Amino acid sequence: MTDTPTSDAHSGGAPSGGAHPDSGKPLPRVLLVDDEPESTEMLALRLGKRGFPAARAASGEEALEHLAREGADVVVMDVKMPGMGGMRALQRIRAEFPGVEVIMLSGHADMEVAVEGMRLGAFGYLMKPTDFDELLFKIEDAYTQCQLDRRAAARKTP
Repeated sequence: MTDTPTSDAHSGGAPSGGAHPDSGKPLPRVLLVDDEPESTEMLALRLGKRGFPAARAASGEEALEHLAREGADVVVMDVKMPGMGGMRALQRIRAEFPGVEVIMLSGHADMEVAVEGMRLGAFGYLMKPTDFDELLFKIEDAYTQCQLDRRAAARKTP
């Protein structure tokens, strides 16, 4: 596969991650981004048990590369990472992949960072350690918004 994004992956408009085994509702493709691999590994396992396909990236740069190659519907990303931090990656994702929703995670209670993240276009902001059910609800809510945005964009396209 090349690193050149397709229009679907670039816009975040690639197909969803399949259907929920119980409800049949489409599931989002989730990208987990954190420089702590044990954190993304555990979340990916838990999401997988619920039927949610989840990819992992260890940095903002890796997240952007993944989005360009494979797309995603929802990104769950740590704020503080070496190299390209979460806030800079959020700016790039919102500019380059407007159909993708981003949920920011932080281990530090910093209201200024939360407000800045929301101003930059984050769908939500949660504190670490995150209650898994709360994160799951936020992912589902972000995916609903993602689908609504894509439908509205499709109506505008002749």
